[in-house]
Amino acid sequence: MTGGGRRSARSRTKPSTDVNEDDDAFNKAKPISKLRRVKTKDHGTALRILNADLKIILGFGIIVALIIFFLVNHLISTAEEARRPRVVTPFPAPRIMDLPQFQGEHKESLYWGTYRPHVYFGIRARTPLSLVAGLMWLGVKDGRYFIRHICQDSDDLSTYGWTSHNGRDFGHQVLVDQDMTLATSFLKYKEDDSGYGGDWAVRINVQNQGWNEEMQKNVHLFFYLAEEDGNALSLGGDTLDIHENSLLASGSRADIGEWQLHLKSKADLEVHYSGLRTPHIHNLSDLVQENLASQLIRFNRLQLPDIYQSSSNILVFQISGRIPLETDIVFISGAGENSRVEERISNLAGVSLTNQLNKKQREFDVKFESCFQLADKLDSNSIHVGKAAIGNMLGGIGYFYGQSKISIPKNSNVKSHDDFLLYWPAELYTAVPSRPFFPRGFLWDEGFHQLLIWRWDLHISLDIVGHWLDLINIDGWIPREQILGAEALSKVPAEFVLQHSSNGNPPTLFLVLRDLVNGIKKNKFAASESSEIISFLQQAFVRLEAWFQWFNTTQLGKDVGSYYWHGRDNLTIRELNPKTLSSGLDDYPRASHPTEDERHLDLRCWMLLAADCMNSIAELIWKENKPGKDYASTSNLLSDFDTLNQMHFDHASGAYFDFGNHTEKVRLSWKENMIGNNYVNRELVREVLERPELKLVPHVGYVSLFPFMTRIIASESWILEKQLDLISNRSILWTNYGLRSLAKTSSMYMKRNTEHDAPYWRGPIWMNMNYMILSSLRHYSLENGPYRDKARAIYEELRDNLIRNVVQNYHQTGFLWEQYDQKQGKGKGARVFTGWTSLVLLIMAEAYNEM
Repeated sequence: MTGGGRRSARSRTKPSTDVNEDDDAFNKAKPISKLRRVKTKDHGTALRILNADLKIILGFGIIVALIIFFLVNHLISTAEEARRPRVVTPFPAPRIMDLPQFQGEHKESLYWGTYRPHVYFGIRARTPLSLVAGLMWLGVKDGRYFIRHICQDSDDLSTYGWTSHNGRDFGHQVLVDQDMTLATSFLKYKEDDSGYGGDWAVRINVQNQGWNEEMQKNVHLFFYLAEEDGNALSLGGDTLDIHENSLLASGSRADIGEWQLHLKSKADLEVHYSGLRTPHIHNLSDLVQENLASQLIRFNRLQLPDIYQSSSNILVFQISGRIPLETDIVFISGAGENSRVEERISNLAGVSLTNQLNKKQREFDVKFESCFQLADKLDSNSIHVGKAAIGNMLGGIGYFYGQSKISIPKNSNVKSHDDFLLYWPAELYTAVPSRPFFPRGFLWDEGFHQLLIWRWDLHISLDIVGHWLDLINIDGWIPREQILGAEALSKVPAEFVLQHSSNGNPPTLFLVLRDLVNGIKKNKFAASESSEIISFLQQAFVRLEAWFQWFNTTQLGKDVGSYYWHGRDNLTIRELNPKTLSSGLDDYPRASHPTEDERHLDLRCWMLLAADCMNSIAELIWKENKPGKDYASTSNLLSDFDTLNQMHFDHASGAYFDFGNHTEKVRLSWKENMIGNNYVNRELVREVLERPELKLVPHVGYVSLFPFMTRIIASESWILEKQLDLISNRSILWTNYGLRSLAKTSSMYMKRNTEHDAPYWRGPIWMNMNYMILSSLRHYSLENGPYRDKARAIYEELRDNLIRNVVQNYHQTGFLWEQYDQKQGKGKGARVFTGWTSLVLLIMAEAYNEM
């Protein structure tokens, strides 16, 4: 029921008498009859009484009108709700982010941040229409000038990323662009006079590298402010002379009050500007480049034109000077009268800023050692990479707002002018897998991200998980990829934008929730933290139930206790093996011919994790009086060793497999098609050489190890030894750099899936799966059983291999990578992939998830 509906329900009363019906009714109306009985020569008194009576009548009429208005409004909104397709209807429960623990000081402390991971340096607030700030600079490539702004591989930066970041009020980043090293530092500071969210400062330090320091070079930096709500920004002055007046811009917002932006530097700088008006900021790089090109052509000057368009909502400031160069940019909120602006500026610039940044760096280093305790375990090179892993993970947290595009469900009566529906407007605070390639939220990645983040800052982790769970729709589905807002949309190919409500993603958020529940049971948290976790779980439980139920109905297989990933294309003629994108393992080989008879081993194990976690949460928050489903029985069903073996175990190979309609005799062959009279189109087409049959799908790889990863196998079982043999066999999964995703013996090993799709999960090494396998190896090495020593030896060697290879790659290339080559260990896929590859830090710390 809408708010108007609730108010109208409280305002119900008996209908008033109609004063126009007859004189008796008219006389019975008490206020009027009182007026008729007034017998006095004091007309003033009579008029006052009449006015009072009229006010009563008018007031009563207004109340009646309001009741009618709200009732009509409620009926309209109810009708709209009835017409709204279920797939885009929010889950009807209190939002998790409305909990008191996410309000007040917590919310304000996270208001400003480096929440624009897709740009090299960007600042925004956690609010839908924010004041946005960012940095560009002019780079040179192949003798031509290019604007550096959006993180992209084509810029060929030698390295970039956060070497330190605490997720809240401090971060330090280093970017190397050919011969130039550019360092950006971010600091937030709250004073009594500050507006909401406090003040912030940015230090930009540019150094030359690789040439004689006497041969100084010019650098052109561009710092900008943009109002997403379109409000105009005020320029500091027609001529910007920072030595006379440091004010660059000012304005006012309802949330933070009056604000000012100042530039402070001892360097000899030249400042120019451009004021622009546009409803979009995702193409700001192009606008600045066009401005510069126009000036260069017309005046042979590489500088902005010092022109302010009427009501500009974007201000770009060009800061030019000779390298080495250092400048501080200070943002002051609540800059009204008597707000000590000058004093606050001086506290966030120069020597004072240097001291505060040094203090924050020391605090980061101390907290890093406290959280991960690596000093006695690893060398300085490894610790440096560990700090980059957590720094980039926290520095890669973004805030997004917008509406997902959802494909119209099949067999529905939904009518739309487009081929999609819009999800409700929503916000998402989330870590991202990769700043240049995947600068948005991915559901299955996020569970792995939080395994690291909760150990650093519990409250940030709960905030992120809460935002994700608030995206659940009325059916219990969460869109697996979040592309919210124009900036996020600009980075995604059109074919990947639509989200399909029949498809899920591994429910990895249960990994972190299980860690938190186990942490409470083992008294790892302070009393206040345990209380916040429990209140979070109480509010989240109904949403988690809906999420679990969605999986347990929509992804259910034909046999009891079986599940299969929906969304595979059973009509494809171009894919060697139809992809299973919803599993997160993309091209990992499944049954050659998708049908409803499939049984996917990994999904069964994810459901075991979810059921076990739901049971633990229910026991924790309700003790003996847990409501709803008996998750223990589902957990017992899915962990039943005999049933698992009947469905998925192959005794001949000692391995676990998927089950489905399958043949190994499938290949890609070139086919020529005549187009018109003169042109022949040649393409790779799938060719099936044998009729498929229902059987186990014989591909050893990460999927085969899911029962091992979820520790269903008893420590004394001979099947455990078989899994250890598969892991340690160099002809199957073992390499000197980590475990392959698919065995060398598989018919699909390193095979392309289409002409244009290189092997992805068909051999390369992935950190998230290696982390989970290591976690179970360590578990079995500590359990009593005949194979504990074998598990311990494999664990230690695999851990050493993974750490050594990631550290070596980082120091050679400057990046953490999406995956690693199984032959030589080289980084592959997306570079600057500091999503789940950052789990290498937990491997260093030997901090694993528990069952």
